[in-house]
Amino acid sequence: MRDINSLNKVILIGRLGQNPELRYLPQTERAVAKFSLATNERYYKPDTTESDIRVEWHRIVTWGKLAEFCEKYLNQGKQIYLEGKLRTRTWQDKDGNKRSTTEIEAQNIVLLGKREDFAEKQQIEEPESAPPESPEEKAPSKDKEWEDEDEVPF
Repeated sequence: MRDINSLNKVILIGRLGQNPELRYLPQTERAVAKFSLATNERYYKPDTTESDIRVEWHRIVTWGKLAEFCEKYLNQGKQIYLEGKLRTRTWQDKDGNKRSTTEIEAQNIVLLGKREDFAEKQQIEEPESAPPESPEEKAPSKDKEWEDEDEVPF
């Protein structure tokens, strides 16, 4: 249950720094994918009229079906919209030192950018096995389009 006066929410738009690394947890076979996301911020130098770009890198973790989606459809340089929450985890390294890291646990990812980029990757991964449709099946008739338009409720 969430405290009514607190919220842990992160919203980012950025580009992937590398392809997602997918693995499955040995006990539960649950998928987990990790990748980095870069966000850019333009800031103006107060003493000059110049601006500069600051890049911030974020560690992203996804679980389950979303992790499998990331491995299948995301690649380095792809622009995405991401919603998630901050998670800090601690562990001991092999020397016994206590270590911690803060990551963003993604809950929703939306692909951004050109549709052609998405189509090209999908064609490479999934060659078309079905015969191509005939031109008549692809394009609806003009009469049908106008019929559907008249039935829109207002």
